[in-house]
Amino acid sequence: MTGEPRTTPFRMPEHLFAELASGGGSAPAVAFLEQGERARRLLLLRTLLKRVRDLPTPLTEAASAWQVFKEAAERAPEAVERLLLAPTTGAWIAHLLRRLHGTATGPPLWVEAARLNALAVAASLHAGTEASLRVALDDGALHLPGLGLARLPDGAPGPSAGRAGTRAGIMTLGGPDRGGRPTTLTCRPAPVPVDRPGPEDPVRLPLRTLTHPAPEDPGAPGWHPLRTLTHSTPAGPVAIPLEDLDPYRDLDGPIPPARLDHDEAVAWQRLFDEAAAILAGADGADGADGADGADGAAGARPGRLDPALIRSVVPWARTALLPPPPPEVRVSASSGDAYGAMVIARPSSALALAEALVHEFQHSKLAALIHLFPLVSDDRAERFYAPWRPDPRHLTGLLHGAYAFTGVAGFWRDRLADPAHAGTAAYHFALRRTQSRLVVRTLLTSGRLTEAGHALVTGLARTLDAWLREPVPAPARARARTAAALHRTEWRLRNLLPPPDRPAGPGPEGHSVPLGHGAGGSAAPDGLRFRSDRASWPDVRTPLFAVPPAEPGTPDEHLAAGDPAAAFDGYAKGLEREPGDPHLLAGRIVARAVLEPGPAARRALARPELLLPPPRAAG
Repeated sequence: MTGEPRTTPFRMPEHLFAELASGGGSAPAVAFLEQGERARRLLLLRTLLKRVRDLPTPLTEAASAWQVFKEAAERAPEAVERLLLAPTTGAWIAHLLRRLHGTATGPPLWVEAARLNALAVAASLHAGTEASLRVALDDGALHLPGLGLARLPDGAPGPSAGRAGTRAGIMTLGGPDRGGRPTTLTCRPAPVPVDRPGPEDPVRLPLRTLTHPAPEDPGAPGWHPLRTLTHSTPAGPVAIPLEDLDPYRDLDGPIPPARLDHDEAVAWQRLFDEAAAILAGADGADGADGADGADGAAGARPGRLDPALIRSVVPWARTALLPPPPPEVRVSASSGDAYGAMVIARPSSALALAEALVHEFQHSKLAALIHLFPLVSDDRAERFYAPWRPDPRHLTGLLHGAYAFTGVAGFWRDRLADPAHAGTAAYHFALRRTQSRLVVRTLLTSGRLTEAGHALVTGLARTLDAWLREPVPAPARARARTAAALHRTEWRLRNLLPPPDRPAGPGPEGHSVPLGHGAGGSAAPDGLRFRSDRASWPDVRTPLFAVPPAEPGTPDEHLAAGDPAAAFDGYAKGLEREPGDPHLLAGRIVARAVLEPGPAARRALARPELLLPPPRAAG
């Protein structure tokens, strides 16, 4: 391992790019992305080492810590490579560089820079080398990336300096206690599967040393191992971190540990096993002509994912004290700085988890591509419609959404032949292929794509166009079309103001929002303006329309059940009570369009904001 830059160009073979541009990507294509992430990670580390070289610190200097890391890499290259490429390593590097540029905040700078020392200690433990490093403690605790958390008995509160010594895989950690006296802990750090509460073979230690911490309380003294989700593969089991301890697991700045209790961790393993089985069930599915990856290999098609490629799962705001979210709730996130990591609120079903895993890994693939190729010239102005967002988006966000939801569409396409999910899958496939193609059209006509970006989005268009030719049962297709129209209509009602002069009728239908000049409502070229009072709103209709209600009660349910007349009456009555309510008005506009299709309905759908009641005069 070296921090020196590459001396030869880093070029992606065209056939691998074509696979990724389709929305999929075979194992070699994904491996190439990881190689690119490794090269980028080393370049960023090289920059970071230069920036912290002269940073005042009470700890072992960065150059010495890096030397320990490199020596361990020579002894145990695979294990240390995993440390280098761990998502939390990328999140830490990016966050610390932002701090050094003055665009982020955090604890004392020497404390955050000391993450390098913790990485060196972890590498030394993997390699079995001997080292002694001054490290930063937080409330008497040292987090070891990829291994877990060591906490001294009665450790001093706040940040302090300690010393970690390693030999043959055993660590002795020393530091001050609350009274300033020295205290120590000796342990053999290692992660454990979630079905084991802690180390089975503790090291026998001297006085003031604990090896059997309460595994559910990271505030207790002793060793708290990182727990891993076990995934079986033909090559053997793969351990995927269930990350609830690492301070950089939130994909940005440091946060405290939030240990899941044992039952919650086991629930994650059970759900992950079921989600992995769902993903494995797609391996034999046939793809549509022209819609698959270039080599047609299993795993290359959009929507396919080998769970072994996931680098960590971070439970989002979940402990057993909180009930599981309802089935329609989807909370997940990822970051381009933390390749392969995904923050997920544990859903109520394995199917939802499988979809979330596919969705977030799509984001990781695209972020890695963006690190290799400039794809879009983006002024970051948020003015475009995204069918899965409540707010206007910039072009980079639009590209991420198109890539992620093309993968999601492929995921549901693979479920079409599954009797247990066929009805729901048909709806989601029809909805996401249509929405993604709409956004692809916006990107292709934006004039802001680079040559590589145009090739990528053209590949997505080719995949989606082939899917749009595939048959979907008429009821599911109709619900998807209605749900898409509802979202776009409500989005415009909530985000746009009508022009001040109120033209006689809506203009021609457009696929994106025209250019605006900020949130203050300044006019765009065709007279449309963004609202200054826009706020986030929940999309309750997309999940509702997945399955038609057997006994509809609300206007939305009547519309989902295929009764637009009853829905229209319900929306009209609601608007009598709440004139101008965007949700009700969007429903009435769409219900009328279903009942009375024609030019008038198309105009209303194109510019629904023109139907908003005029604002009340001030005073």
